Amino acid sequence: MAIQLRPVEYRHREVLLEGMLAWDDALPGPRPGVLVSHAWGGRGEFEVGKARALAEQGYAGFALDMYGKGVLGMDPEQNSALMAPFLADRALLQQRIALAVSVLRDQPEVDAANIAAIGFCFGGLCVLDLARSGSEVKGVASFHGLFDPPGNTEGKRIKARVLCLHGYDDPMAPPDTMTALAAELSAAGADWQIHAYGNTQHSFTNPAADNVEMGAIYNASADRRSAQALANFLAELFD
Repeated sequence: MAIQLRPVEYRHREVLLEGMLAWDDALPGPRPGVLVSHAWGGRGEFEVGKARALAEQGYAGFALDMYGKGVLGMDPEQNSALMAPFLADRALLQQRIALAVSVLRDQPEVDAANIAAIGFCFGGLCVLDLARSGSEVKGVASFHGLFDPPGNTEGKRIKARVLCLHGYDDPMAPPDTMTALAAELSAAGADWQIHAYGNTQHSFTNPAADNVEMGAIYNASADRRSAQALANFLAELFD
């Protein structure tokens, strides 16, 4: 097995973006593709690592770019400033992640008929909006994502299967937003699951998360359990 990485440049309007594709070149033919949507700081090593892990499982992982080539936040203030325009303009967010789906479908290593998306924190919101917009991807999985509805998808049917992996004590998405999301997904006819992990806060999959004030703390048990839940979900999607 040899995991390969290739940067993939693409454009949305005037913005140059760069994703990173990971695949195992020992596997013959195209394989299902899985987008990895980044947290609020931009596409970094964490997301590339997730794409590589997906490649090790037999998929093509694509760490997408929402902000622009080389654009990364260095602290919470910068991260918040980078994310803010997309929270204010959810149509822009939806267009940009839909473009990433198209870019992934076009890669020769990828089976264009079998695409899923996962996302972390802000990226969790992005993949939920992908599903809310009526995308034809097979499924989306949100890890400690934000749940606020976009306001422009009411009445749309959600075709993608939805998995949310959530810390019950996440201060950025408290329990009432989780139950509101469940009602929203049901109303849209979605095939959905929400796994809530007790005594678990935000950013529980990121070993570098250690911000007690923000409630962003790594949790090894929730990380392990959510990884297994994702593996089961992807196996079901692409069976």
